[in-house]
Amino acid sequence: MRTLLLGCLLSSAVAHAEAPAPDAPAALLETVVVSGVQPGPGLWKVSKDDHVLWVLGTLSPLPKRMSWESREVDGVIAQAQRVLLTPRVDVDVAGGALAGVFLLPSLLKARNNPDKQTLSDVLPADLYARWQPLKRKYIGRSDSVEKRRPIFAAQELYEEATDAAGLRIDGKVSETVEKLAKKHDVALDRPSIKVRLAEPRDALREFAKSSLDDIDCLRKTVERLETDLPAMQLRANAWAVGDIEALRGLPFVDQNQACRDAMLRNSIVQERGMGDLRERLARTWLDAAEATLRDNAVSFAVLPISLVLNPDGYVATLQARGYAVEAPQ
Repeated sequence: MRTLLLGCLLSSAVAHAEAPAPDAPAALLETVVVSGVQPGPGLWKVSKDDHVLWVLGTLSPLPKRMSWESREVDGVIAQAQRVLLTPRVDVDVAGGALAGVFLLPSLLKARNNPDKQTLSDVLPADLYARWQPLKRKYIGRSDSVEKRRPIFAAQELYEEATDAAGLRIDGKVSETVEKLAKKHDVALDRPSIKVRLAEPRDALREFAKSSLDDIDCLRKTVERLETDLPAMQLRANAWAVGDIEALRGLPFVDQNQACRDAMLRNSIVQERGMGDLRERLARTWLDAAEATLRDNAVSFAVLPISLVLNPDGYVATLQARGYAVEAPQ
């Protein structure tokens, strides 16, 4: 279930870190987010011999009022034998779905700071002073968020701010790809790591009492919203219209890396053998990609665009392993 605390955060362990962005000029504050039907970017071609894996790079956030419709993607999936999805973590709660429902009160409690502390208690004074105007602007007068751990306060602030900027975190791209695969009767491959929580209630109880080194997560979220919202809109526009060069020229620091690191360093996560999820996810996807390329003449994959563009991303790793890589024109 999406709200499962460990699963929700650990499923984002796929690395998205990119290079720092230049300061956005003041003129960017007038950015208009595109709308209507848009084609999205072209596809990267990964090949060996006569076998080809076409890769679509996805981005978050995307324009809220955009409808993605790519004839190229539809055409490739129609010819493909397999579609490879983004890697993920599947959390198996002992007792199944019913047990997960009864865990909800514990889940909600675990979002809050231990010992009834508030953000004003746990944040440095300078960071709390920067948090306050952003909180008022994007979240409003509600004080419930003040009880949250910094990592969860950061998530709520980011979601509200991107929505206000005309963007949405879930662009429905992967969902559309799945629908196209079903439409053309193409096999779906979901590379995943299964994590079983044998005693989920105990894990949540321990998590609720444990500390998280997550102040940097909130700090980087605040920094990004103070400086990067206009560039976020430009990146979303560039993805929508398929401007790869603009995407290359608009790198950014992903605040989620600090948030993921805070969770992966948590003692409860480490004790349950989940501290190396990022590396395991990479190995899982790369193994699946090589098997897909070996076994199918034509296949299709979806990846965060950072893992496509980064010099140490998944596509670069395949290239280092001897596969030919061509970027879209």
